[in-house]
Amino acid sequence: MKITLTSLYSKTISCLIAASLVTVPWSFRESPVTTAHAASPEKPGAAQTSLSVYELRRDLYEKIGIQTQIPWYWLAAIDQYERTITPRSRKKVKSEDQIDRLTSIRFKEGIWSGPINPDPTDKNLTTIALFGGIGKDASADGAADPTDDHDAMFTMASYLISLGYEEEDFQIALWRYYQNDSAVKRIRQFAKIYKTFGPINPTASAFPLPIKSIYTYRDTWGDRRGWGGLRTHEGTDLFASYGVPVRSVCYGIIETKGWNPYGGWRIGIRDLNNRYHYYAHLQGYEKKIEIGDMVTPGQVIGWVGSSGYGPPGTQGRFPPHLHYGIYRDTGTTEWAFNPYPLLKQWEKAERSRSK
Repeated sequence: MKITLTSLYSKTISCLIAASLVTVPWSFRESPVTTAHAASPEKPGAAQTSLSVYELRRDLYEKIGIQTQIPWYWLAAIDQYERTITPRSRKKVKSEDQIDRLTSIRFKEGIWSGPINPDPTDKNLTTIALFGGIGKDASADGAADPTDDHDAMFTMASYLISLGYEEEDFQIALWRYYQNDSAVKRIRQFAKIYKTFGPINPTASAFPLPIKSIYTYRDTWGDRRGWGGLRTHEGTDLFASYGVPVRSVCYGIIETKGWNPYGGWRIGIRDLNNRYHYYAHLQGYEKKIEIGDMVTPGQVIGWVGSSGYGPPGTQGRFPPHLHYGIYRDTGTTEWAFNPYPLLKQWEKAERSRSK
């Protein structure tokens, strides 16, 4: 007997329908908001051209937040985290880049349509549910489209509350989705930043030293360093006098603070671009700065010194300067890159603003 792919697919659907009468899909727990379509929100764009992209995103987060009872800043944090990590599939991202999207949420392969769905691009609500997918229709157009901002955000929100509405429940759901402790930590940090500052521009910046102070620097990336073993220099040294204020270059959250044998008194700040800003060899810290605190571009966090290269309190083994390094978290690893071009860019921008 000749069996076509169409007949085989139809038989598969029939079996799954029968099975669905006695069981529920294993991969997604229904929540109160996932059993019905959300009200169709107005597409952001033409009628709201006076709003910035950050305000348009906030508008979307708040709409989905009202529908799902999730604080908008958690949705903003997830979206921003997705925007900063290395794409899972370059081919998939290339095709999605051709679509004008406000958000950056991309679902893992098989999550949206279902792990055993023969059609990974399935947008049919019935078959998505039968195959254990989580895709939802928030725009009420009858299709669950992962490239639709409203559908994608509503689906992620529905997944997030599948275990409950407390922050601990959100974090457990995020770990189940990403299978990565670092991802959960980053999203929690981003949520705190958004909650504090609102829909900020994550590219806002400042030079790490006051423009009017006396300082000098050059590109020292990759220079050899010998203390503690032969290594390369991962940063830029900005030479200035003792006590010159050191400033945050970004909106962010204090991630680390304290003594490091190499960096002396150092402080680390995580920003919304998932970059870690490392300030080393400080003379001391601004008294009110603690781990978990929020900072803004230009806010004083410490002072230029010469600490490091030894046990706590070691000073003066080299001229006073600020070592500034920057690291990028890609979702799977964190790597250093040369901060010199950014420093020149921030310096130029701040000089232009001060004219």
